[in-house]
Amino acid sequence: MEDKNFELNDIVEMKKQHPCGTNRWKIIRMGADIRIKCEGCGHSVMIPRREFTRKLKKILVKHQEQA
Repeated sequence: MEDKNFELNDIVEMKKQHPCGTNRWKIIRMGADIRIKCEGCGHSVMIPRREFTRKLKKILVKHQEQA
């Protein structure tokens, strides 16, 4: 994978889409586990960081910090 530098509030695409039909997820918590929230239905899932990096396809939108 070319870019694994994901941050809080980034929108990412996973290898498998959510059952609701959307494949856009927002990172809402980071630590040893990462919580992602489906942009379609709002369902959130917590998965281990190692599993997340394996299932991550690409980063769609990088979060912009405001100064």
